[in-house]
Amino acid sequence: MRQIRTRVGIVGAGPAGLLLARLLDREGVDNVIVENRSRRHTEERVRAGVLEQGTRDLLTALGLGERMQQQGLVHHGIELRFAGSGHRIDMYALTGRAITVYGQNEVVKDLADARSGPLFYEAEDVAVSGFEGTSPRIHFRHGGEDYEVVCDYLAGCDGFHGICRPSIPAGVVWTYEKQYPFGWLGILAEAAPASEELIYASHERGFALMSMRSNSVTRLYLQCEPDEDLSGWPDARIWEELDARLGFALNQGPILQKGVTAMRSFVAEPMQYGRLFLAGDAAHIVPPTGAKGLNLAAADVCVLARGLAGDTAVLERYSEICLRRVWRAQHFSYWMTSMLHRFPQHDEFDRRRQLAELDMVTRSVAASTALAENYAGLPFEYAPVAH
Repeated sequence: MRQIRTRVGIVGAGPAGLLLARLLDREGVDNVIVENRSRRHTEERVRAGVLEQGTRDLLTALGLGERMQQQGLVHHGIELRFAGSGHRIDMYALTGRAITVYGQNEVVKDLADARSGPLFYEAEDVAVSGFEGTSPRIHFRHGGEDYEVVCDYLAGCDGFHGICRPSIPAGVVWTYEKQYPFGWLGILAEAAPASEELIYASHERGFALMSMRSNSVTRLYLQCEPDEDLSGWPDARIWEELDARLGFALNQGPILQKGVTAMRSFVAEPMQYGRLFLAGDAAHIVPPTGAKGLNLAAADVCVLARGLAGDTAVLERYSEICLRRVWRAQHFSYWMTSMLHRFPQHDEFDRRRQLAELDMVTRSVAASTALAENYAGLPFEYAPVAH
């Protein structure tokens, strides 16, 4: 067995794990990353695409902003469409903050390209142990050889289905979960976006979202059943339904990807046990309506890196600090989801109530500001500044 000694062992080479490693490198804290999937898999998954102002600033401060600044699309507002009309929320005018459309897979590419320390892709039989004591370990097999990473701290950045959270003894971590009675049918199309900014549409037939990945690739979503059979959705039907719900004709093109995403909210409390710290999707999931998943992961690892770099007071309060932001994001995501989607139990009263809420959000400066503050993102705690 080959043994490696390091300060921090990181399980997962998604955005949370790679960002944490980059932050630790900046502070001179040695670390090792172990990932059970291939690099190609982590870089090709089409996931989140909206970066808060704080996430953009973080990547820039870490020297990772060059491609983002070249390819990312800065948006100063979003549009809410309902009752046949569009209403723009000018986030920049209300808060001085903006969002950047830049895919999570592109963020992962930038982070992976910048990684210089040990990173084991396609690790097999990954397991963690010893985090209740002072010498946590990551065990895995790689290239036909058994490895053991001995460290002072473990970071579980391995996602909702990872091995770190389930490795914590039963009864130590409480989980809170909400399943939504619908999903999102999402497509990636080779077509120029029909709008310069994101459009969130609340329609009698269900929710729809027009987003983008670039000036030539559109990302679009339709509310659907959580177990929707894609065979019942040929391309022509998808475009027809998108046009109906968004209220105008989209630019059409070849559909490159098509899939259904279930909607859930999930939080694990606390986010730490012994010397194991959970970050990102390993600790929390939000419905994508509020565009918070990747941004929460970035906020988590800013706090964790500060603690692991020597701020023991922050490390001891890691869970408390992060959960305050997590529950704020859960509330915002739930609110956006509830305001924009049709629920099975909704009657005409509920629909009228939704329309009244949307009307208030778009007419009231106070309500618009609250949405803008949350969507563009609250300032990060413990974020680094550029050297």
